[in-house]
Amino acid sequence: MAREMQCFVRVAARLSFSGAAADLGLSQPAVSQAVARLERASGVRLFERTARAVRLTAAGVALLPYAEQVLESAAAFASEASRLARPVIHLAYPPLAGPLAARIARRMAGRTPPVAVELHPAGRAAAVAALDEGQASAAILATPAPARFVTAARFHVTVDHLAVPPAHALVSRAPVRPGELAGLVVLTPGGRRWEGLPGHPRTVRDDDFAAALDLVAAGTGVLPIPHLLVRSVRRDDVVFVPLEGAGLQLTYALAWSRERVTNELLALVQATQDALWTR
Repeated sequence: MAREMQCFVRVAARLSFSGAAADLGLSQPAVSQAVARLERASGVRLFERTARAVRLTAAGVALLPYAEQVLESAAAFASEASRLARPVIHLAYPPLAGPLAARIARRMAGRTPPVAVELHPAGRAAAVAALDEGQASAAILATPAPARFVTAARFHVTVDHLAVPPAHALVSRAPVRPGELAGLVVLTPGGRRWEGLPGHPRTVRDDDFAAALDLVAAGTGVLPIPHLLVRSVRRDDVVFVPLEGAGLQLTYALAWSRERVTNELLALVQATQDALWTR
């Protein structure tokens, strides 16, 4: 019935069978037959036709909005079905890798055919669980990633700032050198160790810099932090001071389950590598 309703709606808009036929790319007899089939199926006459004019009947006027709604619903159904049929990559990532994740998504959308990437900010534990459960196609993880995952596209993030409470003595001594951290509690998100950095390390559960910043604000310790986060975090209860000479960096990589490799995933790996080399 979709074709019949399409012809009905188009004739109603043009008040011309020949005009409707031209719009639809059909012959005039085909349009007339389609309208006639719809009239028989509905049991009402939709048009009054004379040698000079075509007019909607009262029944045609009443039924036209319903026919338009049916066609709109059919178009929406086709559009949504097409969207659902397209492959979708679910990418989990730590907040500090947000700009990279966005560039990857743009590159995948620009492919032919395009591949949609849904972005899911997540801490390390949540990202690993999402990979294991198949809820994420891939994740950007701090290395070393769990051995059960395949990794590629490694990149480094320089850690060149220190988060401290506003009233901390180090605020007035910026830039801070590593030796000035001796005797301080140094927070280490994700269980990593800051190699060669003095102080008393305290592990912060998960790879969560936001939670670690809460501890800094509470006076629990100080936190080495990448400049990428310094630019994006706005807090009144934490001050970021330059950290020089520490030589600290975080290494991340794209990780995925070896059991869930698809062509779209391989394209994601390539897009990640391209995004790392270009801006």
